[in-house]
Amino acid sequence: MARVMKRAPKRPRISLDVAPAIRCRIRLAAAKREVSVRQYLLDAVRDRLREDLGDDGEELVALSAKADPVLASLWDNDKDAAYDRL
Repeated sequence: MARVMKRAPKRPRISLDVAPAIRCRIRLAAAKREVSVRQYLLDAVRDRLREDLGDDGEELVALSAKADPVLASLWDNDKDAAYDRL
């Protein structure tokens, strides 16, 4: 009987070009913390996102009035209020 293997969902990949000196510093910093470069960068990005968006940053991914106050001011009108009732 054949075994069916489950695959993890595909995650988007981000590629970033950096100067050799920056790459070296990232590698040194990761080694200092005894983590991989991947883990070091993920931690750094998560920390910065938490700093910029707060702990509720996850919900800001969806387009909403809270996520984008400028759009909220455009959406806040009688004509577009009809969509709120859908």
